[in-house]
Amino acid sequence: MNDILNLNPKRVFYYFDEICKIPHPSKKEEKIVAWLLETGKALGLETKRDKIGNVLIAKPATKGKEKVTPVIFQSHVDMVCEKNSDTKFDFDKDPIQPYVDGEWLKAKGTTLGADDGIGMAIQLALLEANDIEHGPIECLFTVDEETGLTGAQNLEAGFMNGKMLLNLDSEDEGEFFIGCAGGKDTQAILEIEWEDKMPKDCIAYYIYVKGLQGGHSGDDINKGRGNAVKLLNRILWNAYQDLDLFIAHIDAGNLRNAIAREGSAHIIIPKENKKAFEKYLQEMDKTYKNELRFTDPGVNVTFEEAKMPKKILNELLQIDLMNALYVCPHGVLAMSQDIPDFVETSTNLASVKFKDEKIIISTSQRSSLESKKQDAVDMVSATFYTIGADDVKHGDGYPGWAPNPNSEVLKVLTQAYRNLFKKEPEAKAIHAGLECGLFSEKYPGLDMVSYGPTLRGVHSPDEKLKIDTVQEVWDLTVEFLRILK
Repeated sequence: MNDILNLNPKRVFYYFDEICKIPHPSKKEEKIVAWLLETGKALGLETKRDKIGNVLIAKPATKGKEKVTPVIFQSHVDMVCEKNSDTKFDFDKDPIQPYVDGEWLKAKGTTLGADDGIGMAIQLALLEANDIEHGPIECLFTVDEETGLTGAQNLEAGFMNGKMLLNLDSEDEGEFFIGCAGGKDTQAILEIEWEDKMPKDCIAYYIYVKGLQGGHSGDDINKGRGNAVKLLNRILWNAYQDLDLFIAHIDAGNLRNAIAREGSAHIIIPKENKKAFEKYLQEMDKTYKNELRFTDPGVNVTFEEAKMPKKILNELLQIDLMNALYVCPHGVLAMSQDIPDFVETSTNLASVKFKDEKIIISTSQRSSLESKKQDAVDMVSATFYTIGADDVKHGDGYPGWAPNPNSEVLKVLTQAYRNLFKKEPEAKAIHAGLECGLFSEKYPGLDMVSYGPTLRGVHSPDEKLKIDTVQEVWDLTVEFLRILK
């Protein structure tokens, strides 16, 4: 028996379970898009798709509600695909395996995809329901939010008609988001140069940094969590100075919008330094456990002897790479001067990969100020220009979303929350990126708010959804539609 089907609200979790069965990585959303089109048509509702792949399903008002303000509910269809290194899983083929763990819903060894699968599920349950009072509803499902907001970037004018938009992509029940940071990616690519000759009398090792929480590069960037790229490079940098370490390969971090959780390096050292090297790694394990005892108590540094690599990096390139990774900024760059305890600007050193004779270093920058976002981009770019990188690329980026505390949709949603829970919700801005900034460019005057059930550990295999908050968000959504004039 699938425990998820016993959870309430039943139709929301039914749809979430169906979504988990359909692979939907970013940029590979064809299957989930096809399923959404089939589902909309099966419900007898107007269903369409635009050129980029966004889906819109429209539901007419119930009797007596025809003149109520038209509302758009929106979520994205792609998910972040992260797994533990010891988990065998193909995100292009395998279904996510959700399971109930006390008050939480989790997945076995992978991201759960509740970001934003639970938003999709709420929308579909709304479209199916025949016992809810509501005005005209449109449900917008956008593609490729996680790797570039491509769907929102390419949303066609006139594709939707609603005047209010409720984004279902937030992660704290009881908090309504009315603004977000803008973002941009920066990627440095270095051509690999190899040493002409391998040193003699050496021994090879694999070094691993694991056990970090990682997390969302926006929501979690201010929590002091360890970054596997930084921690691994610190080991390599110091071992090079004292123990003549040489690098054959590095694989650290993964997605540009996730804090790096794991990293590994294939290295060689002179055999005469074997004991000193192993002692050094054991000391660094203790050092990291002490430094990160509150934020990442599970961190560990391990090593094992390995086969000798066929080649190692050119020494000058290795020095440049290690120096650049050491000085490359990561974390909070500035706090807001307007909003207490709110991150204004940050950068995430996301990953280092060796691929096709190139070293690819991926980062992402965020800020609620466009000028500071560009300053962070330039700061990271300059880091790699300093070592002679001639290929530094940038994504298109996306704009921030300026808060509107006088928003009408915020007022109605707040009143619905008071009606149900007899307390005040909190309206705030978020450092993570939301598609709302792009919607406001495409549809000037669109009144927006973002909300959702409680999620933790998003963008990592620790992702979990607090089950009872899904019912609360469902009830809130129904009450919002009931009282909307």
